[in-house]
Order: sequence, then structure tokens, then C-alpha cells
Amino acid sequence: MKVRGLLGASALAIVLASPALAADPIKIGVATALTGAYGDLGNEVRRAVEFAVEEVNAKGGIDGRLVETQFLDTQAKADISRQQAEKLVNDGYTLLTGAIASGEALAIAPMLERWDAVYIGTIPKADALTGAECSPRYFRANVPDSADAATVGTWLKDQPEKKWAIMGSDTAWGRNSGASFVGTSKGLEREVVTEGYAGLGTSDFAPYIQKIADSGAEGVWVALAGRDAINFAQQAKQFGLLDKVKVAGVSFVTDSTVKSLGDVSKGIFGIVNYSSTLDTPENKAFVAAWNKKYPGTWPANFEADTYVGMQMLFAAIDKADSAEPEAVAEALSGLTVDSIVGEVTVRPEDHQLVRGNFFGRIAEHDGVLRPVISATIDAAVAMPAANRDCQL
Repeated sequence: MKVRGLLGASALAIVLASPALAADPIKIGVATALTGAYGDLGNEVRRAVEFAVEEVNAKGGIDGRLVETQFLDTQAKADISRQQAEKLVNDGYTLLTGAIASGEALAIAPMLERWDAVYIGTIPKADALTGAECSPRYFRANVPDSADAATVGTWLKDQPEKKWAIMGSDTAWGRNSGASFVGTSKGLEREVVTEGYAGLGTSDFAPYIQKIADSGAEGVWVALAGRDAINFAQQAKQFGLLDKVKVAGVSFVTDSTVKSLGDVSKGIFGIVNYSSTLDTPENKAFVAAWNKKYPGTWPANFEADTYVGMQMLFAAIDKADSAEPEAVAEALSGLTVDSIVGEVTVRPEDHQLVRGNFFGRIAEHDGVLRPVISATIDAAVAMPAANRDCQL
């Protein structure tokens, strides 16, 4: 009533209609695998996005604007992912995230400028996304395959096993991870004696397991995730493979898969891009808040990486004072964020978030089997320089 007295009825109507005061919601579109072989991982993305959005909205949103989301299922298939992302953009959700498979992100990235959209990648690891196939509108919050390769090298050099096998997903990520491991092995005078790549949703890993057993491999590097990781680990245990060779991997055994595998996972080594056991004040606060929202659970690595991506996005929107894709993209380049994994910066040259990495193994922590960090690799060692093939 005081405002009416000062401005008059017509002026008040104009003020209330102003876009700045109407506080239109910030729209984030999440096209992710809610079903299929990576369905469990897509639902991890969903939980993390919902957690981050609920958290920021409880604080009044960003510059007074609340955040809203829309989720669409991709089944982790590249063609469906591109279609669903375009549908979200057409519905006004021009800030995008959610891809699980690198093939999904590689299908979407070239379209972003045409769509006038921005993408925050939080799970796809293929080096090409911040290399030859980089996009001015694609930003990566998680670590790429090349960073995982640098990290595993610090561990592999001290292992006595000379002959290794690779068991990977027949996807852009799986093959990229396999190639990275091969390169690392050669540099450390290790030999990869056999490689196998299984399609998404493979239920019978017996032929692959037999091939590894027959190869004379003393260790096996695994690049499988979701239900594929569970199926392989369970069958490898049944065939006795896990008792005969050293097993390590990336995205292979996480908090979520350990819950399904139980004792089968104990002692497996691997890249730990994130662990809920990370001993920093920021992470402890995050884990406590997560456990309050999702009682009896800890954030898995894909959930944490997605949360880091949301922290990046929210900080960029705040910095830009806008949710328009062009402004957000400009704000993201070079952005520094205080995240749950420490202070991190988006590299302007390739839009890769520069962050450290971790290595560890599955062990008991507070009486529960979980990925436990045994080595922290600083970003200067873990993160290779920007790929010159990226031309932004």
C-alpha cells in the first residue's frame, strides 16, 4: 500500500511486470539416463541436482531468482540424448547437464551454440570433449581420462605386476580409458596383453573373463560403470579371477556399487575421483547435509561431481548477474570456485575444471566398506596441460 501511494496504480503495475522484479525462475534442463544400463547413475545425477537446487532455493535462490529443473530420460544413448537436450532447450531450459556416457556429450556439444545453450558436463570423461571436439559452450566439472591416466601412473609404477589386461565399456569413454592405460603402461615398462570391450547392458562377461584368465595377465584395469560394473565384478568373483589377479579401475567400484557388491569389492584398487571420506570442512558439511536429506547414505562420486558442477553453474550465474547462456558462458571461463574438493578454477583454454585427483581402494571405514583415499594427487601432477587441439 505504501508503494501504491508513492507510485500510483499504473506505475505499480509496470514495476510488478518488470522482469527483474518478477524474478523469473532459472531453468536447468537435465537429460540423463534414468533407465537402462546406466539408469542407476542417472538417478545419482538426479539426486545431486535436486539436492543442490533445494539447497540454493532454501537460501532464496540466486539473486532472488529460484531455480527450477526438468528431467528427461536418455537411456545413455547419444541420439536420444541430443533429442532430449534439444527438447529441453525449446522449453526454455537452456542451462543443461546430465549426460552419463561420453558419446552423449559428444553428440550435444556441437549443437550448443546453435541452440544458444550452455552445458555443464559432470560425468563424461572422453578427452575429446576438452580436446579436438571442444565447444565454447561446453564446460567440464569432472576430471578427464588423461587426468585419471596421470593419477594411475603414480600408483602403477610401484606395483610389481608387469602384465595387464583391460576390461572396458565399448563406448567412447571405455575405449579412451583403455587407450590412456595402454599409454601409461608403456611409459612404465608394463605390457597390456589383452583388451576387451563390452557393450552397454552386457549380462554375460564369461567370454571376457576367460580371455583375461588365458592371457597370463597379472592385473586387470577395469573401465566399467553402473550395472555393467556390478555384473562383471560378480562374475569375475565366481570364476575366481578376482582372487588370481590384481584389480584396479576407474568409475568401477563406487559407494553405490560397493553397496551392491559387498565383500566382492573389498581390496579393489582404483581412481577415486571423490570419496565421502575426504577430510575437509567443506566436504564434511556436504556429507552431513546429504545424509540428512538421504538418511543412511553417503554421496557417491558421480553425485559429488554433479554437485561440484552445480556449484560452478550457480557461481557463474551469480557472477554474470544473468542466466542467459552467453553471459553464463563468459562468466564460467576462468571462474574460481570454493568447492567441496577445494578451490578449483575453470581453465579458459579448454573449459576444463582444474582440480586434483585421488587414488585408493575399497576398505572398511567406520565399519562400512567404502572407497577410501590413500593418495591425493595435486592438480599440477594429475591434470595435463590444455590440449592444443582445442580451438575455442
